[in-house]
Amino acid sequence: MKANFHQYILNFKRPAGTSRGTLRTKETWFIILESEGKTGVGECGIMRGLSADDVPGYEGKLRWCCENIHLGRERLMGELIAFPSIQFGLEIALKSLESHTPFELFPSAFTRGEDAIPINGLIWMGEEDFMKKQIRARIDAGFHCIKMKIGAIDFETEYALLRSIREEYSSDVIELRVDANGAFSPEEAGEILQRLSELDLHSIEQPIKSGQPEQMAALCEKTPLPIALDEELIGVFEKGDKARLIQAIRPQYIILKPSFVGGWKGSMEWIELAEKTGAGWWITSALESNVGLNAIAQWTYTLGQDMPHGLGTGSLFTNNFESPLLVQGGELHYNPKGSWSFDLK
Repeated sequence: MKANFHQYILNFKRPAGTSRGTLRTKETWFIILESEGKTGVGECGIMRGLSADDVPGYEGKLRWCCENIHLGRERLMGELIAFPSIQFGLEIALKSLESHTPFELFPSAFTRGEDAIPINGLIWMGEEDFMKKQIRARIDAGFHCIKMKIGAIDFETEYALLRSIREEYSSDVIELRVDANGAFSPEEAGEILQRLSELDLHSIEQPIKSGQPEQMAALCEKTPLPIALDEELIGVFEKGDKARLIQAIRPQYIILKPSFVGGWKGSMEWIELAEKTGAGWWITSALESNVGLNAIAQWTYTLGQDMPHGLGTGSLFTNNFESPLLVQGGELHYNPKGSWSFDLK
């Protein structure tokens, strides 16, 4: 088996605002495997400034992985435990190599075009008018679940936007989720959660910064609004540490980005631990190209979780790869008659 890796820069159609700044490009890496005339393709979806493996030597670790591909899956996955995005890229590439075609990894009613995955409509941060236009566009497009990023502009403006949605649409019609990306302090979070709960929201992601387990546990214990952990899971590699974190905080939900938590295997560890404490979960992409999104979506469908997932990011880039994935009516579909165009030039 031969293995190589390549960098690819994804360009946003328009700058994407988050509480950590504005994104214009997204770096990603691909592992390409070749064996007996077959090719396997996997994406290592690192996010600079957020991924646990955003460390010096990342490219060197990718090179080591490819040069030592003969060591086999288990040995490599163990050696890569502190590099979850490379773990996932390798996991996808090996599954791709084993599959009948490089991009149909989990044949199902989803890949046959007989069923779809419910997803949320994402509202990026920005000026009030821009956010209003996004909200209207998502609702007009048939989304029944809206996820709005908050914490970057004035909270009163964000609150008014959420209230305007709720005044027009009840929670039976539009499910509202918010993602704070750790924007609030532990001292102010309690009051903010109380106010947001009055809008009949579904949940809030990461109201305070990660790494404050006692404060987060106190919030989760008394919150009037379900809390979902996201960044809190990043950098927790060992299963025992995962169990201790879940037991200590006892969140209402966890959100799993396979590129951040060690791929399908790492995600399943989190899911099993969360379910033991009664916590719910859903899956989210992390701004991968359609290659990574495809791998996440096909696997997600096999889990049988009908809660809306965060898998609608494929249309954000000008130079994404042509794929059978498409978003219609608030769902992610796979067109079996569609084609792939994977070219790293």
